[in-house]
Amino acid sequence: MYDEVSLNDSESQGTSGCGPMLSTASDNAKPLRQQIFEHVRAAGRAARSDVTRALGISAGSATTLTADLIAAGLLREVDGLPRDPGRGRPPVALEVVPEGRHVIGIKLSDEKHSAVLTDFAGRMLADATLPTPATRKTLDDLLEEMDALMAIVLAAAGKTLADISAVGVGMSGIVDHQTGTVVWSPLMTTRDNDFAGAFLARFGVPLHVDNDANVLTLAELWFGAGRGMSDFAVVTIEHGVGMGLVLDNRLFRGSRGLGLELGHTKVQLDGALCRCGQRGCLEAYLADYALAREAATALHRNPRNPQSPNAMLDALFAQAKSGNEAARTIFRRAGRYLSVGLSNVIQLFDPELIILSGERMLYDYLYADEVLAEMHKLTLTDGRPPCRIEIHAWGDLVWARGATALALAAVSDAALGESRA
Repeated sequence: MYDEVSLNDSESQGTSGCGPMLSTASDNAKPLRQQIFEHVRAAGRAARSDVTRALGISAGSATTLTADLIAAGLLREVDGLPRDPGRGRPPVALEVVPEGRHVIGIKLSDEKHSAVLTDFAGRMLADATLPTPATRKTLDDLLEEMDALMAIVLAAAGKTLADISAVGVGMSGIVDHQTGTVVWSPLMTTRDNDFAGAFLARFGVPLHVDNDANVLTLAELWFGAGRGMSDFAVVTIEHGVGMGLVLDNRLFRGSRGLGLELGHTKVQLDGALCRCGQRGCLEAYLADYALAREAATALHRNPRNPQSPNAMLDALFAQAKSGNEAARTIFRRAGRYLSVGLSNVIQLFDPELIILSGERMLYDYLYADEVLAEMHKLTLTDGRPPCRIEIHAWGDLVWARGATALALAAVSDAALGESRA
């Protein structure tokens, strides 16, 4: 699913972990014992000498604090790490006790929900996907569907709900991560839903919910291409258009946790109607429903014979590839709007990398050479190297795995210290 990343210049070489591999300017706001734990988890395995070098602490502090973490059942000693011949006895390694905690990550979407169950070291133990009716739902409807999904992964992993320390959820819409409130989502019939509170009341397990683009960004930061990067952005194109941003090796959400709604930035005053109810949003020109809206006309489909957006878009893409100029025009127009959105991201945040992801990345018209060329043309680079663009067309399980990172981070903070500001 992802390339494994290991520490190449450390005694811990050869063992891959999970979580950000770079420190941040605010790391010293965390308790030192938590910094040690997270370093070991990121490395997969680490010698105490690795810890002292990486965190700049004394050997005595490392010994005392790792002993505390071992006594708490959070770390354990394992067989020595490999050492070059002739350099003496291999050092004792430390690793996270994987069975110490378990979490579930869930991706909720229009047509199917996905879940992943992992241990405290971030290793996947079970996964599941369930199709759901493509209709807007009440909060109780979603809780019922999540109940069925969790039952499958729990049974597959041989666990019960009592074994789960937290659940992370990613979903489209405007989500207040701090309060667990879903302000608005195209999946739901009502606004301002206390999702975290309702979940806790029903299942007795803490829920941590975030916008789905944020959890996909966490997947890149914890398990993927972003583990060793301090600044990058993820732009997703599926049923909607989303964005996640990492600054200083941390997920950035804005002052109220509601920022980076790239899909709802305005690109045309009084323009196309967006599913949020406003007009002229970028999403209204790029998302599934926007392309399907025009595809029906280009393909001469009878509006009285409804077809799923996915089927409509697959047919539109096939027509474009076979030379249908009307179909090509739809994708070209969408690509131009995407170039505007990406150039704005670069102009505002100057990321080292933008990762384009989501189901619509299967359609190469959206990242054709001319789209990226126009993006660069719209950006003031002043002769500097252009922002790199990568295409990651992951499946739904990666979004769910990003939601496990959301839960793992909360569980780690609860077990080891207060969350950083």
